Amino acid sequence: MSDSHQQPTHQQATLDLSIALLERPSVTPDDDGCQDILSERLKQAGFDCEFMYYGDRQAKGEHAEVKNLWARRGTTDPVICFAGHTDVVPTGDEKNWTYPPFEPTIADGYLWGRGAADMKTGIAAFTIAAERFVANHPEHNGSIAFLLTSDEEGPSINGTVKVIETLEARQEKITYCLVGEPSSTDTLGDIIKNGRRGSLGAELTVIGKQGHVAYPHLASNPIHAAMSALAELTSTAWDNGNDYFPATSLQISNINGGTGATNVIPETLNVVFNFRFSTETTEDELKAKTHAIFDKYFTDSKASYNINWKLSGQPFLTPEGKLVSACQNAIKSVTGTDTTLSTSGGTSDGRFIAPTGAQVVELGVRNATIHQVDEKVEVDDLGKLAQIYEGILENLLLD
Repeated sequence: MSDSHQQPTHQQATLDLSIALLERPSVTPDDDGCQDILSERLKQAGFDCEFMYYGDRQAKGEHAEVKNLWARRGTTDPVICFAGHTDVVPTGDEKNWTYPPFEPTIADGYLWGRGAADMKTGIAAFTIAAERFVANHPEHNGSIAFLLTSDEEGPSINGTVKVIETLEARQEKITYCLVGEPSSTDTLGDIIKNGRRGSLGAELTVIGKQGHVAYPHLASNPIHAAMSALAELTSTAWDNGNDYFPATSLQISNINGGTGATNVIPETLNVVFNFRFSTETTEDELKAKTHAIFDKYFTDSKASYNINWKLSGQPFLTPEGKLVSACQNAIKSVTGTDTTLSTSGGTSDGRFIAPTGAQVVELGVRNATIHQVDEKVEVDDLGKLAQIYEGILENLLLD
């Protein structure tokens, strides 16, 4: 790995690029020029850069056009891909921020701004790492790639998933993928995500018959009809997890029923719930068990139900091996930290990349302030993260 006297070079370069990206108000799905900045730098480092656009240029919302960048240097295997997103979540009321969210500010040892943790500093760090590595090893083995989208914080339908479909169609495979999401908890590199739980959402509609509360025999209350099934649903043990994943969990996030009147039995009840599931169960098994529960209580009921399912991602796991070891060793070399593997948290775009057969891990800055007002990241961690990423490249691409 690079000598310690180069640390200020990593630090300043990563900080400067981070600030340039943070100044762009790239609220999803708007990239606002971030990928242009990055592609120009990558071209100078010998990368072939390709913009991929998906969605409707005239549309708004989830069907709006999304800008994606696929950049690659090299033509042989293994292909090490840095993956990330240039879009950020909305800021909310900017008056609640200590510093304007799109005017990156260094104060109290932190870099403040929307996207500081999630995840523009991660993108800056792996860009600097790639530049440094290529400068030191222009004839390196294998290939280095970047997959960047502006659709990660949104519906995620015209971003990474579409790029992967395109790469698969032309048989362009990723061997190792490093997602720069903020994985660290207490100190830089203390946690890396080597997998994620699957996410299966459900929208339940129960249909009864509207009526007067004083004449329940003339109506069918969908709330009453669903109560026993929902109680069993929330008390069911779906699996016990395994060495890498906690047990599958279910949470009800929304219940809506009633007309607003106190003397009217409603016709419909709407319930939204979500499974975060381990590799011990499958999407089909969860659906079948759920329907079995509801069928048991609705067979003789005057009410009926239907469920609209939405799979956001399958669970994936990268077991200990070459990529995990490369990350652990690089982190240890830079920070002295013994890294813990984890599959906790939500989903990431890694869920679209892992099914291709790639090994996938997530490694980035601390996640304490992601999506919050006053999002920030420790300034001193930026150069260290770039060194870690560069070390991973060295561990995987140098003999």
